[in-house]
Parts: sequence; C-alpha cells; structure tokens
Amino acid sequence: ATAWPLFSYCSKVWIPDNEEVWQSAEITKNYKAGDLFLHVQLEDGTELNYPVDPAALPPLRNPDILVGENDLTALSYLHEPAVLHNLKVRFVESKLIYTYSGIILVAINPYKQLPIYGDAIIHAYSGQNMGDMDPHIFAVAEEAYKQMARNNKNQSIIVSGESGAGKTVSARYTMRYFATVSKSTSNAHVEDKVLASNPITEAVGNAKTTRNDNSSRFGKYTEISFDQSYRIIGANMRTYLLEKSRVVFQSENERNYHIFYQLCASAMQPEFQHLKLGSAEKFNYTRMGGNTVIEGVDDRANMVETQKTFALLGLKEDFQMDIFKTLAAILHLGNVEITAVGDERSSISLEDSHLNIFCELLDLNFDKMTQWLCHRKIITTSETVIKPMTKPQAVNARDALAKKIYSHLFDFIVERINQALQFTGKQHTFIGVLDIYGFETFDVNSFEQFCINYANEKLQLQFNLHVFKLEQEEYMKEDIPWTLIDFYDNQPVIDLIEAKMGILELLDEECLLPHGTDENWLQKLYNNFVNKNALFEKPRMSNTSFIIQHFADKVEYKCEGFLEKNRDTVYEVLMEILKESKFRSSLSLLMETLNATTPHYVRCIKPNDEKQPFEFDSKRVAQQLRACGVLETIRISAQSYPSRWTYIEFFSRYSILMTQQELSLNDKKQICKIVLQRLIQDPNQYQFGRTKIFFRAGQVAYLEKLRSDKLRHACIMIQKNVRGWLQRKKFLRIKQAAVTIQQYFRGQQAITARALKQTWAAIIIQKYCRGYLVRKLCQLIHVAAVTIQAFTRGFLARKKYRKVQPIKNSYFSSWKQLLLYKKDGDKGSDPYYFTFCMSGSHIFYSFSTHFLKTQSPLSLLSAGKEKHPFIVLFRVLEKKIQNQKQDYEKEIELLKGEIKVLKEEKSQLQQQIQQEIIIQDGLKIEVGQLTKQAQPRGVVVNTIPGLPAHILFMCVRYADYLNDADMLKSFINVTIDGIKQVVKENSENFEMLSFWLSNTYYFLNCLKQYSGEEEFMKSNTPRQNKNCLKHFDLSEYRQILSDLAIRIYHQFIVVMENNIQPMIVPGMLEYESLQGISGLKPTGFRKRSSSIDDTDTYTMTSILQQLSYFYSTMCQNGLDSELLKQAVKQLFFLIGAVTLNSLFLRKDMCSCRKGMQIRCNISYLEEWLKDKNLQSSNAKETLEPLAQAAWLLQVKKITDDDAKEICEHCTSLSTVQVMNHLFYSGTDCRILPI
Repeated sequence: ATAWPLFSYCSKVWIPDNEEVWQSAEITKNYKAGDLFLHVQLEDGTELNYPVDPAALPPLRNPDILVGENDLTALSYLHEPAVLHNLKVRFVESKLIYTYSGIILVAINPYKQLPIYGDAIIHAYSGQNMGDMDPHIFAVAEEAYKQMARNNKNQSIIVSGESGAGKTVSARYTMRYFATVSKSTSNAHVEDKVLASNPITEAVGNAKTTRNDNSSRFGKYTEISFDQSYRIIGANMRTYLLEKSRVVFQSENERNYHIFYQLCASAMQPEFQHLKLGSAEKFNYTRMGGNTVIEGVDDRANMVETQKTFALLGLKEDFQMDIFKTLAAILHLGNVEITAVGDERSSISLEDSHLNIFCELLDLNFDKMTQWLCHRKIITTSETVIKPMTKPQAVNARDALAKKIYSHLFDFIVERINQALQFTGKQHTFIGVLDIYGFETFDVNSFEQFCINYANEKLQLQFNLHVFKLEQEEYMKEDIPWTLIDFYDNQPVIDLIEAKMGILELLDEECLLPHGTDENWLQKLYNNFVNKNALFEKPRMSNTSFIIQHFADKVEYKCEGFLEKNRDTVYEVLMEILKESKFRSSLSLLMETLNATTPHYVRCIKPNDEKQPFEFDSKRVAQQLRACGVLETIRISAQSYPSRWTYIEFFSRYSILMTQQELSLNDKKQICKIVLQRLIQDPNQYQFGRTKIFFRAGQVAYLEKLRSDKLRHACIMIQKNVRGWLQRKKFLRIKQAAVTIQQYFRGQQAITARALKQTWAAIIIQKYCRGYLVRKLCQLIHVAAVTIQAFTRGFLARKKYRKVQPIKNSYFSSWKQLLLYKKDGDKGSDPYYFTFCMSGSHIFYSFSTHFLKTQSPLSLLSAGKEKHPFIVLFRVLEKKIQNQKQDYEKEIELLKGEIKVLKEEKSQLQQQIQQEIIIQDGLKIEVGQLTKQAQPRGVVVNTIPGLPAHILFMCVRYADYLNDADMLKSFINVTIDGIKQVVKENSENFEMLSFWLSNTYYFLNCLKQYSGEEEFMKSNTPRQNKNCLKHFDLSEYRQILSDLAIRIYHQFIVVMENNIQPMIVPGMLEYESLQGISGLKPTGFRKRSSSIDDTDTYTMTSILQQLSYFYSTMCQNGLDSELLKQAVKQLFFLIGAVTLNSLFLRKDMCSCRKGMQIRCNISYLEEWLKDKNLQSSNAKETLEPLAQAAWLLQVKKITDDDAKEICEHCTSLSTVQVMNHLFYSGTDCRILPI
C-alpha cells in the first residue's frame, strides 16, 4: 500500500468532538491507502484508533508558524477547525479580539473594557495600510476613509452579528474614528453632533436582553457626509425593523427600552414631577421581565447624559419635554385597566387615573379614548358599524396604540436628529455605517425573526457577489486565469420569500381577506411549497409552523401572530399603521445604496452566553461563524488559491530549501519559480502571478514540512558534530590522564637501589663536568678582558699625548724667542715687543693654565722676581683688557639711550594701530569672509553660514549710526515679512527652512547681544560692548523675531518628521538585515504594503542616509549647535515612538528574531550619533523604551526570577506595555526536538 506523505508519523489532524467541536490529535503511525483506521494520540495522551473514510480523511492541522495568524485566509489548511483554533488562540491566549478573514473583520466581544480605543491608537492607525497593522476596527475605518479619498467613491461599513456580539460598540467606534481624523473646520462641531446622536438612539432603541445588556433592537444606517477636503459636514440616519413588540412585552430577565427606566429613575426631579411617574416596578410595560435594574448601570446618570446630548444637537428643553411627556403617556397607557363586560364587551372605568394622566399629557379627549379603546369602527360599502371589543381585543388595541405611538415617536426623534445633522454645503462623498441584526434563530421564532433573517439573506447575497468581484479582480491583476468557483447561492431563498406568489405576497393576500387567519395562510404555504421547493419544509410534529433553509441554518417559524403583525404595516385605520411596502421598499433602497458603495464588513461574534471575559465557547462561536458567512468565505477561498505569498516573502522564508546554484542567480523571482517547480511536481498546485505566488490549500503546509525537515536535519548534523567534538575532547582528556597514571605507575615500579646509585653517580658526573666547562669558559673570558683593557688603555694614552705635544712645542719656542730678545737690552717700550707679547697671548693663556698649577704669581712677586717674563706679560695684558673694558662701557651707554627712544616710538605706533583696528573691525571681518568666498557657488546652502544675518545686522547698525528710527522700523518690518513670505512659500523645503532658521536665530542673537539684552551682554568683551547700538532698544522686535524663529523651528521639525516617518516602520521593523533570522509569514488577503516589491523598500540604511542628509544640511547652514542637538533628539524620539507603537500594534512582529533585529538597528543609530559627535544631545536616551521592549522580546519569561528581572530592567515601559509583550508566540525561537 502507498503511504500518504501528509498523513505520516507526527503529523497533526483534527477530529470531531462533542464538547469542543474539534480536538487536535497527532498521528502515531503512517497512514497507508486503504487503511480503515488512523492511529492517533490526543493532546491528553489518550491513544485512539480513529475510523476513517479514505475518501474523506480528517482535516490536517496547520504548521506552527501559522498558529495565531491575524488573517484566516493566510492559513494553509482552510477549514472550520483551523478557523476555530486560530480564533481561540488569538482570543484566549493573546487577548486579541480582532482577526481578518479576507475582506471581513471578525470582532469577538471580550466582555471587558480594553485600552485599545484611545486617541493615541486612532492616530497610530491613521494613514496606515490595513496589512501594516494588527487587525482593528480602526483599520477598517481607515481603509474606508482612505479609499473614499483616493477613489472619490462612497463607502459603507456593514456591522452585523447577533445580540450581545458588540455591533453597536463597533459601529460607534467607526464613527468616532471618522470624527477624530476628519475634524471639520467650522465652528458647528458637526463631528461632535454625529457622535452625540449615538447616546440618544441607544436610549430609545436599545434594551437589555438575556444575551446583552445594551442590545440594539433596530437596524441603523448612518450616512456620514464629507466635503471635497474630506472633512465631516453632516450626517443622515435611516432606521429599520424597530422591535415595537418590546414596548408592550418583555421576556423574563429582559427590559423595555432604556429611556423608560431613565425617565422613571428621574421621576422625583422637579422638572419631571408633573409626569406623575414613579418606580419602574409600578408600570406594566417596564416590570414584565422581573428585573428593572442592570448591574453597574446608573439610569439617573444616563438620563442626564441623554439630556445633554439632546442639547448638543440643538434640541431645546420644550422639545425634550414633549418627548418625555409622550414616553410617560405610554407607561400610563399600559396601566389602564380594561374590564370584561360579559363575553362580547369590555369597558374602562371613568375614574381610571392612568387614562386620565395619559389624556392630560397628550391633550386628548378622555371620553373618546374610553370609547375607542373598547370599540372599533367597521366601514363597509353601505354603512359604518361600531362594534364593541372583547377584553383581549381591547387589550391588544391598547398595546397596538402604545406600539404605534412609540414607533412614531422613534421616527420623529430620528427625523429631528437628521435635521440637526443637516448641512448647507454640497456633499462630495459619504461613508455609511450599517448596524443591523445578524441572523437570528431562537427556540420560538416569529414575524420579527423572519424579517431580520430576510434582510440578512439580502445582505449575504450582496456579500457573496462582492467577494467574487474582489477575487476576480485579484486574479486579473496578477494575470492568472479566472475559473468559476462553486459557492452557495442564496438567491433561491430570496425568491422563495419575495418572488411572485412567494411567502410575503401570500401573507399580504391573506391580510386583505376579512376573515384571514394565520392558519389559512400557513395552509397556503404548505400547498404551494411542500415537496415543491427544497428550501421549504413542514415540521413533522407541528401543524402551526414552517421551516425555511436559510444560508446559515434551518429556522422553524411559528405562524401565530404573522397576520396581526403584518397588518400593522398594511392598514391605515385606527392605528394609522404604515403599509408593509415601506419595509420592503426601505430594504430595497438600502441594498441599492450598499451596491453603489464599496463595502467593508465587520462580523461581531459572541464568545459565550454567560458574558464571561475572554471565555471561548467553541460551539457558540462555530454556530455564529456559519451564520455570518465567515466559513462560507473560507470555503470559497479554499476552492481556489487561498495562500498567497509575494516573491520576496517566499524567497526570505524558503531560501533554506534553495541550492547554491539557484542562489547564484540574480533574479529572485526566477529563483522562486525554479525552486517551486523542483519542490512541487504538480504545476496545478500553484500559479505564478505578477507579484505573488498563489498556492492551493495545503501546499504552504507541505513547504513548511520540507523546511522543518531541513532544519531538523541541520540540527541533527550540528548536534552530531558538537557531540563528536565533545566526545573527542573527553577522550583526549581521559587519554592524557591514562598516560599520566601510567607514567607515575611505571616510575614507581622502576625506583630500586641500583637505580638510585646510578642516578647519584650521574649527578656527580654532571656536577664535575659542568664545573670544568664553567672554569674553562671563565678563563677564556678573563684573557679576553685583559686583552681588551690593554688595547683600550694604549689607545687612550696615545690620544692624550697627541693633544699635549703641540702646546708644549709652542710654549718652548715662544719662551726661547723672548729670552733672546731680552738679552739685547730693555725693549719694554718697543712696539714690536708688545706686539709679540700680544701675538703670544694665546700661547700665554695655554701655558699659564699649566704654569699656575705649579707656581703662584704672588710667590714670584714675594720672591722679588718682578722681571720674570710671566709677570711682565701678565701686566701688559691686564692694561690692554682695562682699556677695552672702558670702550665697551661707553658703547653700551649709547645703545641704551637709543633703545629707550625706540620703545617710546613703538608705544605710540601701537596706540595708533589699535584705534584703527577698533574703528574698522566689523568691516575687516566681513571683507575677510567675502575674500574667502570670492567665487559664488549659486546654491543657498553653500554660502557663508550666518552671512545674511550679519548683513541684516550691519544694516541695523547703519540705521542706528544715522539715528534714523523710521529707517530702522521699516527695515526690520520688511525683513520679518520677507522671511515669513519665504518660509510660507517653501513650507516643505527642508534646505530653505534650515537656512532661514539658522539666519533668523543668528540675527536674533545679534540683536540680543548688541541691543540691550542683559543676559547676553554679560559675557561681552569691552571691544564687543563698543559695538552695541546707541540709540534704539529693540526689545519689541526681539520678541517678534523670537516668535518667528519658533514658528520656523516647528515647521522645520514637521518637515523632517514627514520625510523620515514613512521610513521608520519599514526600516526599523520590517526590513531584516541579519542573515538567517527571517520571520516572514504569509500575509493572506491583507498584504503588507512593504512586501510587494523590494525595489523601493526602505531599509535601515535609508534612515541613516536621511539622518545624515538632515545633519549635513544643518551644519552647512551653520545652525546653532544646541538647536541641532534638539532637532536630532526629536527625530530619535520620533523613531523610537513610532517603532514602539507599531510593535505594540503588530503582534506578528513580537518575536525573538525581531527583538534581535531591533537591537541591531538601535546599535546602528547609536553608532551614527557617535560618528557625528552627538552623544551629548541625549538622543540615545529617547530610544531606551524601544531597547527595553526589544530586550523583553528576547528574554526568558518562565520563572519568578525572570519576572523580577523584567521588572528591574524595563523601567521605561508601563505595566500594560510589558504585559502586551508577554503574550507573543515564541515559536520562532524554539529548538526543534530530535
């Protein structure tokens, strides 16, 4: 038998379960074709042999990467258990209430207030694409608003679901979103009035039911109008299917409409005492349910809120009081006692206080009311007959009157609200918000459920056609052949109800008959449809009911009351009931309106009947998913190509399955095609589009299995090598230990007496041998040293001798000549003798040094040797030296005089130069700067930084020099106006704004420094103080310039933020620069805007380049360093805040891999700051919350110690933010088991 690869060992399947609808099981043995049982193990460990039909095997479970996916259409296996499981994981584990299902937003009521609807969240979703953010009601509203603005086409948002599912809240939030993002420019505050209409309609149209404390008991279509600037200018409201029967009857534990209880709770207030009301328990119409109070609801406070909203809409107190009178009259009418008079008649006491109050409040005739409540008029062709009514008939007439009054009052209130929301301008486009009952089925279903389900059939048909239209457009856009897909067409059901001789026409016909009854009408239905129309059935055990097979489920309707309730809309007699055609015509008008708009769908789901927060009842949810069309959408998607990946996503995810040869190609699209053709042999299982690859159901799961197997094998290979390395390392340690042990063991065995003697003898031999060698070496060194010393000493002696020999020879030669000359007589006065002596002075000096060491001149004099040649020579030289000394002293005196004169002249010249420098200082600076810039560059940012500011200030100084106040005033005004004009004309030009911000700031600082600003003048030098203005105080202009600089700075920051903001999320969050950590998932119908094509995708490099451009431009313009640092700090704060907010709003980004990537990107930003020497700007600190969030994604979150570490580390994050990050799916960091 052939094995089925998808139903192999360890694969997971879903099998039916009575409690949870479906439960997961793991296959424990490969399934082979023809096997009658599937061997599985349940999650609780139970082994089970599950009987299977080979033609219909159990549905397979999706791979872990798709668990908790935010779009159900991104699931590889599309079926009911996959949808239920995905919704449960998101709702129960991740506390996420919104999930996409193609074009539908599935909203599960959490029964708990969540902090996800504030203005900050609204602004976070504003301007974003649906696929770029987590699913949210605001994302749907933004998509509708964006499509309206982009395509100039009207939009509609259809919110449906059963009672208690949260329809009203969802519709309210969509309107609040539009009111926030499209503020009107007028003083009328139209958007506030639109929002104010909600509390009023909820008060008069909502009630407590067993399923919901604030259930809408009517359908509402609110049309919000926009002008050409897409700002709200007005609104209009249409209502459908008001549940009038609730006015006179409520089931157990239910209430009447809220407004009645608000009025009763305020009965003791002075303005309401004339209504003569009391506690709600005193009136029949408010006490039928047995409980008049809702836990946690203050009806008195709600009444005050209702009155405020009436006033906000411009409905004055007189109008409000008329409404309250009518409501009070209805309550009193319900307490009117009708007494039976025999079997055919009835009467009302003339002293009935409640009827008296009823007539008094409505200004009616008491006698006539008494008569016509107990009688009816029958008009025939020949006469008019007044016929008395029995007590039951009279009670029905009373209740019919109460229902009619309330219905008219409701319509009147809606009409007045519409008048208050009217607008004078022309409507350009609109967005409609439809809040209507979903498909309903109860134990007993009557005319109201029939109408609701009929309306839902029409809406479902419109939904089906729209889904197919979008599918066809998607296929055509991707150039994929369109094939017709089989789907459930509910047009036959609609024909059964509304076609000629259908259910409604037969009902109208029976109502026209004088003696028509419910039973007769039902019999006609049996005759016309039983066994003739497959969608109509007769119950086996009942003759008073009929069954219709709706698109969602079979519903059994009891015919009792159909005629009576339908007559409310056919006859215009005593009760002035509207014709039935009004409902069908208004429903037809609604469908025409919806078909002319682009619809957006919100399906609200009730998770449990006990209203427990975040409790998931799989049975109830599955029932609603079938009823609201979500599963039908999934089934349609599963028949075509449900999984859709862009080529970039596929390449990033499955590059691990590609060979080196395939990866060597440059075209990623071609690589994907080659790889896919190799991996999936059947070409019918996928289609290549222009930007995306379309997969049949299950193919992505198959690719995930291949990827998982590849990773498993890689993990095994790594483990094998690591374990081998560890074992080899362990073996080498053991081997070394064994060798060491063997060494010591063998050594121990070898220690004997002979071995000891031999060892001692060896040591003695070594000792003497080493001594001999050392002595021999020492002798050699000694001989060498003596030889070196001998040669060195001889060399030094010869060198000394050579120095002394010339002096000795010269001395003896001169001395000899002197003695010979002396013998010829006394030649002391002979000039030649003196010359000889002088010429020999240098010889004397050299000789005297030697002579004085041996003999002192005093000793020669004392010995009477005055004629000694040395003494004679000494005296001659002494005389000559004294004469030279006198000449030198005279010369020094003359030079000192000349120096003194030169100093005085220098001082005078310095003073003159200093004065000239002070006078011409300002001009010299400007001339010097102009000289350096002799060649103009033609671009404003390349001029001298601050040059315009300095020129402007020189003009101010010139006006001050002339003392011309008019000139100064005119000049400064023209300057300020000119700067304003330039900034206005270039409000989006960053370079121009930077240029004028720098110069305006410099000009302002010049005025502060030189026109009397004490703080600035404190640090002035005396030279700078001489340049201060002398005639004018410019404090007024300084303030104006300061305001202008602030304005320019704000615009400057806005332009920078607008330029860099589109790059932040793609660059910081979506782009993955780290190799091997790709965490891309399939995007389903709501594709990410950045996943379409990578040619224009922003990266981290884009952000750094943009920051560098900002920085270089600011530096070129000479922007003040403090302003520059502040601007950089604000940019970094924006980067951190936008990234962090997007991270909180995108659970698909909350992963260990993404935390690693974010920390890497933060390091790039820090490096940029360091490179630009901007560490002192404190910009790095603004990224701290983002860094802590990234760390939190990576850290372990299991034990109490982990929680303590998180608390200590995440000081910049709030508790809510930390909790948000604790519930992400960590499958991306899990190690595959072996």
